[in-house]
Amino acid sequence: MRVVVAADEARPVVDHVARHLGERGHEARVLPVQPWGKAALAVARAVARGEADFGVVCCWTGTGVTIAANKVPGVRAALVGDAATAAGARRWNDANVLGLSLRTLSEPVATEILDAWLGAAYEGSEGESLADIRDAERGAT
Repeated sequence: MRVVVAADEARPVVDHVARHLGERGHEARVLPVQPWGKAALAVARAVARGEADFGVVCCWTGTGVTIAANKVPGVRAALVGDAATAAGARRWNDANVLGLSLRTLSEPVATEILDAWLGAAYEGSEGESLADIRDAERGAT
């Protein structure tokens, strides 16, 4: 898979994320460090345009990048702090952007989260809710 990774700070855990993705056979492209809004929007737009299969966005809490990424139609970004949440975001929400906190994320936890994210796929059980999101993105009420 093609993955775009961006953060608003140069932290060793960001390099670890990219390295681990590469070790798992994925093509990880790390964008230059930039303010969190620009970083998240760059990743989200790449995912929405089909230039990446999924994205990883990081800031101090992970909240800002997740909010920003979700402003791009077609993106379903999930703020994740553990492996179970990562798997659930993929299985039930068809999440395509992973939001991570630089404040709390260690390399071992990042590995667990990435492995859970990569090991899960959308199960198709939440079609009605995802359709509601698509309608909202189109401005339907």
